[in-house]
Amino acid sequence: MENANNKKLFYASCFALITTALSFSIRAGILPQLGQELNLSGEQLGFINSMWFLGFPISMVIGGLIYNTVGGKVIMQFAFFAHAIGIIMTIYSGSYIGLLVSTLLIGLGNGCTEAACNPMIADAFQGNTMSKMMNRFHMWFPGGIVIGSLVSEFMTSAGFGWQTQIWLILIPTLIYAYLFFGQSWPPAKVEEAASLKGNLKAMVSPLFIFMMVCMALTAISEFGPQQWVGLILAKSGAKPMLVLALVTGLMAFARYFGGEVVQKFDQTGVLLGSAVLATIGVYLFSTQTGGMAYVAAIFFALGIAYFWPNMIGFIADKIPQSGALGMSIIGAVGMFSSSIFQPIIGSWIDADKAAAASQGLTGDQLELVSGQATLGTMVFFPAILIVLFTILLFWVKKRKAQFAMA
Repeated sequence: MENANNKKLFYASCFALITTALSFSIRAGILPQLGQELNLSGEQLGFINSMWFLGFPISMVIGGLIYNTVGGKVIMQFAFFAHAIGIIMTIYSGSYIGLLVSTLLIGLGNGCTEAACNPMIADAFQGNTMSKMMNRFHMWFPGGIVIGSLVSEFMTSAGFGWQTQIWLILIPTLIYAYLFFGQSWPPAKVEEAASLKGNLKAMVSPLFIFMMVCMALTAISEFGPQQWVGLILAKSGAKPMLVLALVTGLMAFARYFGGEVVQKFDQTGVLLGSAVLATIGVYLFSTQTGGMAYVAAIFFALGIAYFWPNMIGFIADKIPQSGALGMSIIGAVGMFSSSIFQPIIGSWIDADKAAAASQGLTGDQLELVSGQATLGTMVFFPAILIVLFTILLFWVKKRKAQFAMA
């Protein structure tokens, strides 16, 4: 039932996800200042960043396991504690170890946000409204990244220290804590979703396992090219920060209207169309330079925009017995996939660089040719998804027909 309590919970969830997005984009923006001020090496900065990705899936899985026992409210109370302590520690630690711990805490808070808010939205809203609200909730990750990137760029240019930028992350943190305070959490819509036994039974089904494979590929289709495309495009004549702003801005815009798109095509049709657009986008990134890179960015953004929220929404809608745990496990699979594939993609770049160097290429030309060769290999991820989501489309249609006959 859509009521004032549920709407307030939803708005609180959006501010919690903005906290996640700001912690991602502002921390990325201040890395050069951190490295210089604290005399940290590139490897040390890399380990600090990895704590963000490590904390996320750990707390997502644990949050999913305990959601039915302790409730989403308690998980979000821990998220606030982890965010607040992590932000303050980042500012005052002044050491490498302190930054490792503070970033891990922020990562844990981010994972708790996903673990608590996804099932809350699934339980608070019905049918097409649930799909709409799930997409609008996830809109605030790319939307928050746009805000954070622009704010960080402006503040760095204006000479503000990195500590001032980190303090900004505390603003949405305090807002979501205030909005969550005193609100009651909605009960599980499906009885089996409220029991761990029911969750696990639903998760060993062929459909759920199939969706785990799809999630691994959708996540790396989204995060793989995004992590590397800036470095590659810098040598192609395009401005990487403009491409990033275009991609994340379009993703936020597309997710705002996600409910209407899902209502028309169902999650299966949306996921299939997304895989086609993402494949075209990554292919264009791997072959085009200059102004055409922005055209590639449009295809890529519209392709990946609907992956994450509709993979979560599919589980909530089509496998509701998996409950909060199912949604958390699917999200965690996506994050684990991203972390596992990053070094593999790095090795592809090394191999492609060696191949380009053997042809006598040097400098920017070497970087561009080898980078585009790696992006050409990454087309493989969304291309496989076209096949898998076509299978899913017919699978779900057959499932619907069987339920109708039963």
